Amino acid sequence: MIEDLKRELSLYSDFEKANILQRFFKTGFGQYGEGDIFLGIVVPNTRIVAKKFSDLPLYEIKKILYSRVHEERLCALLLLVEKFNKANDLEQKKIFDFYIKNAKQANNWDLVDLSAPKIVGKYLLDKSKTILYKFAKSKNLWEKRISIVSTYTFIKAGEYKDTFKIAEILMNDKHDLIHKAVGWMLREVGKISQKDEEKFLQKYYKKMPRTTLRYAIEKFPEEKRIKYLAK
Repeated sequence: MIEDLKRELSLYSDFEKANILQRFFKTGFGQYGEGDIFLGIVVPNTRIVAKKFSDLPLYEIKKILYSRVHEERLCALLLLVEKFNKANDLEQKKIFDFYIKNAKQANNWDLVDLSAPKIVGKYLLDKSKTILYKFAKSKNLWEKRISIVSTYTFIKAGEYKDTFKIAEILMNDKHDLIHKAVGWMLREVGKISQKDEEKFLQKYYKKMPRTTLRYAIEKFPEEKRIKYLAK
């Protein structure tokens, strides 16, 4: 089954696009995606394969999730999303637990963003968020990104107190990918309540990373953006 999935994926590979993605996702020495291998497959085509193999059991998905090939890991995560959406409560818990246990394999920003809100966020919507706070304090970049990006699901449900609390924990993080993720989530809060976003910004905008601030105020009127950036 796994070899069938890999063959199916390879049908969509594009050498030129792979070279572009290798650079775009920072796979060079010392970069966040160091050593990642790309086949040059666009996400919609990876989704097609994931849907086709959605009956694959977790132990087989785990093998794909530990692949060195980026799109194969993405396919494994999209498989988990497919399975989660069809699962009952008990099965969803198993998928959630599997995701958390293997979270470090969602080791690029797109892998996190396309899976964490749809599994971690969705599962924790009406449950304790303790694991997110643990991840926010992790030394692992991807667990930290999972902690904040998972709150996207809460925000869409009108709940964003955890977004603010985790943003506070990550405020002094050194990595640009965390700055961007926090700013993105703050911007999403602003779509629900700009008043609440600005209340948070008034407390932190002078000391938050510039990238976070720029992302957070991206949808503000130009005059207001200029004022925030000028202070």
